[in-house]
Amino acid sequence: MKLLTSLVFCSLLLGVCHGGFFSFVHEAFQGAGDMWRAYTDMKEAGWKDGDRYFHARGNYDAAQRGPGGAWAAEKISDARESFQEFFGRGHEDTMADQEANRHGRSGKDPNYYRPPGLPDKY
Repeated sequence: MKLLTSLVFCSLLLGVCHGGFFSFVHEAFQGAGDMWRAYTDMKEAGWKDGDRYFHARGNYDAAQRGPGGAWAAEKISDARESFQEFFGRGHEDTMADQEANRHGRSGKDPNYYRPPGLPDKY
């Protein structure tokens, strides 16, 4: 419920500049889909040391949707990393993942994190 309330509030606040409420919400849902696609690709690939590439790619794709997509990517990334850190994943690993998330959301090329030999499918 808090996520939905936040989405509505932020869409009203930020979405006005880019086509209004419905545009922001639409971008947010598309961005969430981009994040899900990157996650499922990461699981499917099962590539050693590939997680940061998929973090950067998901955030990049979502942010390309517009302010709503960037917002969704940030909220999903922050929630995921907070959850994992709470359950014992190392702080350094969390910070490295967050750097990859910010890299992608800023519009920088996610291939910077692409591991050698990862199939072109990804």
